[in-house]
Amino acid sequence: MHTKAVSLRLFAKHFMGLNRFTYCLLAVFMLLSASLSAQQSERILIKYAGKGFTDENAEPGAITFLRDNTQQVHFVHNGVDMWCDKAIYYENQNFIEAFSNVRVKQGDTITMTSKYVEYSGQTELAFARGDVVLKEPKSTLTTEKLYFNRVNQQAYYDTSGKVVRDSSGTVTSQIGRYYLQTKKYQFVQDVVLVNPEYTLETERLDFFTENGHAYIFGPSTITGETNKIYCERGFYDTNEDFGYFERNAKIDYDNRRIEGDSMYFDRNRSFASATNNITVTDTINNSIVKGHYAEVFREKDSVFITKRALAITVQDNDSIYMKSDTLMLTGPEDARITRAFHNVKLYKSDLAGKADSIHVNHKTGLTQLINLSRFDSGDAFAIKRRPILWNMGNQMTGDTIHLISNVKTEKLDSLKVFFNAFLISKDTLSDDGYNQIKGKELIGLFRDNELYNVYIIKNAEVIYYNYNNENELFGINKSTSGSINIQIEDNDIEEIRLIQSVDGEILPEADFPKNARKLRGFDWREDEQPTSVEDLFKDDPPLILPIIKGLEDYVPQEDFFDDDLNERIEDAGKTAVNTPNKAAWQLPKNASDSTKTKVKPVPKQKPKLIKPVSSEDKKSGN
Repeated sequence: MHTKAVSLRLFAKHFMGLNRFTYCLLAVFMLLSASLSAQQSERILIKYAGKGFTDENAEPGAITFLRDNTQQVHFVHNGVDMWCDKAIYYENQNFIEAFSNVRVKQGDTITMTSKYVEYSGQTELAFARGDVVLKEPKSTLTTEKLYFNRVNQQAYYDTSGKVVRDSSGTVTSQIGRYYLQTKKYQFVQDVVLVNPEYTLETERLDFFTENGHAYIFGPSTITGETNKIYCERGFYDTNEDFGYFERNAKIDYDNRRIEGDSMYFDRNRSFASATNNITVTDTINNSIVKGHYAEVFREKDSVFITKRALAITVQDNDSIYMKSDTLMLTGPEDARITRAFHNVKLYKSDLAGKADSIHVNHKTGLTQLINLSRFDSGDAFAIKRRPILWNMGNQMTGDTIHLISNVKTEKLDSLKVFFNAFLISKDTLSDDGYNQIKGKELIGLFRDNELYNVYIIKNAEVIYYNYNNENELFGINKSTSGSINIQIEDNDIEEIRLIQSVDGEILPEADFPKNARKLRGFDWREDEQPTSVEDLFKDDPPLILPIIKGLEDYVPQEDFFDDDLNERIEDAGKTAVNTPNKAAWQLPKNASDSTKTKVKPVPKQKPKLIKPVSSEDKKSGN
């Protein structure tokens, strides 16, 4: 009864101008209602109103309040204040309708404005309609219709809404939920976040206003001025401009696409990294890079990739595959540099190679196969890692090998072998014979990607199997000279020219000792030659990829009108005697029908204003 007494004192204070008789009737009615509701929810209190009246034709217990020229109608209930220009209070259901310039305030941080509000003191459910604006310190929500459940501190809309946050931009969606206690928005359907730097489009988004963290679910895109991100599960920090992306994740920028199982992106640093099953596609340079860990620096125009790194240069009729422990691509599209480090292998249908490291200048067409400088040239391990090329049956080795390609035709032009040059081809007509040429340096020329001319410069040596027109071996040539020129046709040596300081002889096979048929440094490495793309990885240890824990799966929104709220609405209807359950007025169609009292509404008629008492009436005592 204490609460009702406060209500009555406030009512009396502000309505001394009402007809005394009518006021007494209202006071008696409110006291009776209070005695019947003592065990129910706390009553809505009237703190101020300019005018008040009842209508005998209106629903019993309905009181209408109007503002005056100085203040709005003011109600309070359980820590929430409400102001409006007009209100209808249904005493028996502890329910209020507020009209025109409605303002609701909860504590010091939450305010809501709208054209119309319904509020039940029994369910503590508010319904706002018409230019609804909900504000909290970090964000502002606008929509046409909003439900606000004060018991669990949740707001909900399903008729399209917009949330503005200064540092994060604007979010729009068809359906939205705001959890006031955790400061979390949950957006569903046609979600669009617009920021000066990018636009995010998704179907489901969880957004925390305190820290600006956004969790993305379902097919989603983040489109910036210079890049576009796609994923089906992601996280983005809208304050710091970085994020994680999973499930078909990809980033497009500057004619490049990066794909991977898990990706990280930092907009401020123009940096991205990816883990597991990575593909980087360059449409300008017709190249593809694969691996299982990658880093991309856009401003430096560089890509770093490791863990079974594979670079593919796509050509019209063939492609070049280069595998290494680590790959690095740097430079703009017209001056791209590719660096491959350690355990490098090359494969093309008519070319294969191995080296410790490879450097490719795409602008000049120069490919350098580099030896291990940290090992002595006589070291067995260093020899094993010495750069090597295979082309149409020919094996070429040396300390360093340069391949020159025609960047326009994308065909091999020439090669240079520096120091310890060694060319070997298996003699096709003998069981264990090898044609061999060695010297300090080697220069080779290509025609249609086939080696046709070879120059051996300085300290040249040769062992060559000579055949007549009937393919009969008539001798083995072993000679030395200052240099050698070799003409090759259809992968066979057609002519050998020894130049300067020639010394040698041709001996019959029977007279040529088997232990002298190989030049010093001979190393036939056919078993190392990649003959397919799969062969590039055959010597690698088993690949063990890190397990990506990943972001948590989407948790669907629970029903806003849950069992607890429906039960409160149904209980509120028990006080409605032959009148509709007003707490259930705005329930959506799919809400529980049990909460809706099926009665014929009382016809509403034009209310009759109770005129204020005049000064003459006061003097006469009437």
